Amino acid sequence: MGSAVERTDEHVREYLIYRGFTSTLKHLDTEIKSDKEKGFRVDKIIDQLQQFVQNFDLFGLKEYWLYLDRRLFCRLEDVYRSTVNKLRTSLYRYYVINTIQKQNPERTQEFFQKQALELQTQVEWRDWFILPFISAPEQNPAFSPYFSRQWSDTFLVSLHNFLSVLFQCMPQPVLLSFDAEVQKMTSLTEENEQLRQLLFALQTESRDQREGDEMVHHKLPVYVQNMDRLGDTELDLVPSQRPISNATAPSRNFFSTFLPQARRTPGKPTQFTTGSSPSQAAVGRKDPPTIPPTKSKEAVQAKEVKPVSSQASTNEPASSQSQQSSNQSANQTTNQTSHPRHKRIQDHEKERKELFSKPQPQTPEKKGEAGEVEPLAEFSSEPSDSCSNSKNCGGGSEGGGLSVEQPFIKLSQEEYGEHHSSIMHCRVDCSGRRVASLDVDGVIKVWSFNPIMQTKATIMSKSPLLSLEWATKPDRLLLLGSGVGTVRLYDTDAKKNLYEMNIDETHPRILSLACSPSGSSFVCSAAALSRSGSDSAPRLPIPVSGQLLLWDTKTVKQQLQFSLEPEPVAINCTAFNHNGNLLVTGAADGVIRLFDMQRYESAMSWRAHDGEVYSVEFSYDENTVFSIGEDGKFIQWNIHRCGVKQSEQALPQDSTGPFILSGYSGYKQVQVPRGRLFAFDSEGQHILTCSSTGGLIYRLTNGEPALESALSLGGHKAPVVTVDWCSAVDCGTCLTASMDGKIKLSTLLAQKS
Repeated sequence: MGSAVERTDEHVREYLIYRGFTSTLKHLDTEIKSDKEKGFRVDKIIDQLQQFVQNFDLFGLKEYWLYLDRRLFCRLEDVYRSTVNKLRTSLYRYYVINTIQKQNPERTQEFFQKQALELQTQVEWRDWFILPFISAPEQNPAFSPYFSRQWSDTFLVSLHNFLSVLFQCMPQPVLLSFDAEVQKMTSLTEENEQLRQLLFALQTESRDQREGDEMVHHKLPVYVQNMDRLGDTELDLVPSQRPISNATAPSRNFFSTFLPQARRTPGKPTQFTTGSSPSQAAVGRKDPPTIPPTKSKEAVQAKEVKPVSSQASTNEPASSQSQQSSNQSANQTTNQTSHPRHKRIQDHEKERKELFSKPQPQTPEKKGEAGEVEPLAEFSSEPSDSCSNSKNCGGGSEGGGLSVEQPFIKLSQEEYGEHHSSIMHCRVDCSGRRVASLDVDGVIKVWSFNPIMQTKATIMSKSPLLSLEWATKPDRLLLLGSGVGTVRLYDTDAKKNLYEMNIDETHPRILSLACSPSGSSFVCSAAALSRSGSDSAPRLPIPVSGQLLLWDTKTVKQQLQFSLEPEPVAINCTAFNHNGNLLVTGAADGVIRLFDMQRYESAMSWRAHDGEVYSVEFSYDENTVFSIGEDGKFIQWNIHRCGVKQSEQALPQDSTGPFILSGYSGYKQVQVPRGRLFAFDSEGQHILTCSSTGGLIYRLTNGEPALESALSLGGHKAPVVTVDWCSAVDCGTCLTASMDGKIKLSTLLAQKS
């Protein structure tokens, strides 16, 4: 960390010189020279402490240690307080031993006189007050170990290691990780580009293979197959040449010009009698016979299939014979009159219109006996499958090409099914490595998904849990809000509760938690019990009383209570901006409030929705906020002009709630929104929302409508009640959690335009 600080200082100096801020540069150099933390260089801090000891500067030693305690040690968890006390005791003993070794008894007596009030109550110093009165303390069994070189070296190494680990675990500003982030982003960009090229190559190969399968499996009706080869004068030969032409390779050219690919439906093969007249054949096509009994039908189909398969096996001989036969017959038919030919053309055109206007119903047939129908049925289902699996089924061009490129490609979708009841919250931590999910039974699962999906911890709560939030620094900590007025701080690595804070008995329901990006504090929304007595019941029109509190995560004490005007009301949702200077809240009275976290006061407020505000978030540029309310509206608000809408769009009920899950015998489960209802991608251009079948991704626009549908993730059989979106460069992970306890994890790849 020390090298990173020095490198960052050089960058800052270079920037100040470039901007011409010479006075600021002078102040910076002055403060760096007097920097007590020595640029987070542990070796320099140890040297400073040793310098105080060697110069017998007890006052400087105490002041420097108190500074380190205020700046660093006080932010540690309580479990490390004993270690800090032991190091301080050893430092004072190191000072006393040095005064005796340097034969300076005045400094030894000075130490005990000045420190008597502080040390006389401590057990570890009880025997040390006789040290100045012992003639040879280095020979005394109680003090001899402290005069050895081994003890002093062990103490200095222990202090060095403790400070090194402390600096490594400290929350670091973004600038210190600049070089590492640049290298990481460069490598990820290169890897994504390689994966994109591989994906496009596989898509092209799959498309070419699918087109090849079309040529093989797309079996057309017999009289349509030969239309691209036969002229007007050869239509008389269709009935007589049908068995032979059936063995030839099917052609798509003529048929594809009339029938779009998306509307190709398998038709029932028409039955003809060899040797019948052309008029009879036309009549047979117009009025298909009724379906005969199964036994006779299978017998007829078996008779028709056998000649085709036997002729198909001859390949070239059969094809050449059919061509020669058709040429000879064509020469014979040129002498026929035109009247029968025009009649047959009209019949054929009428039959073609009927064929294209409505598909003929398929009759259930066995695979072994429907040799001509089965490949066609396989091909006809292919467009729907490809559209459901592909991310770009919005438009197509000839040959199966993609004309409109979608913003995302869904690479995979996995399911986490460890919950057995409806999900309330599902959140990814700041690092994007772990997920915490909470269901209505009070069961919390902490799990990871990279490289494999694995449960890390399971938390069972006796009291009902209503809210969940990851701490920002360190990101292993989890804040859990209950329905009995307590907030727990849980360590997911140690798998134990660190603290349990009692908020307020009169407002026992902890509806929302939001941790400041700095990690030093968190906001807690506490509400009174609902008048119906049940938290799962639909909320009443009269808002419930509530409080908005700020707590310090280090001291675990309440800092202040925010003023909620015009009256104390339950806050349903809270969100910080990127640096924690602003806090936006949505309340049960439909009002959005914006707080200045530097002055700890409300900056502005406005009525946003008819009914409660369910979810609120800052935009990517943080000039606006988005909200979803009980009125089913998705609204963008300008925070520089109080109460001014920039856009508004109505969403379906399955995106805003209350969410309804219906079952057998009239069973119905209703869930009021608790978790996040929408989430943004890394660039703030797209938004993920809930739906009845899975997550929906929209593109944010500057006009009307405010949202344009981009991609449906799907995969759910029950309504999705909360979502989250974790983004890293071009790849993103979307989480959608539903009322049946299933969580879908969809991995997306952003397509560069």
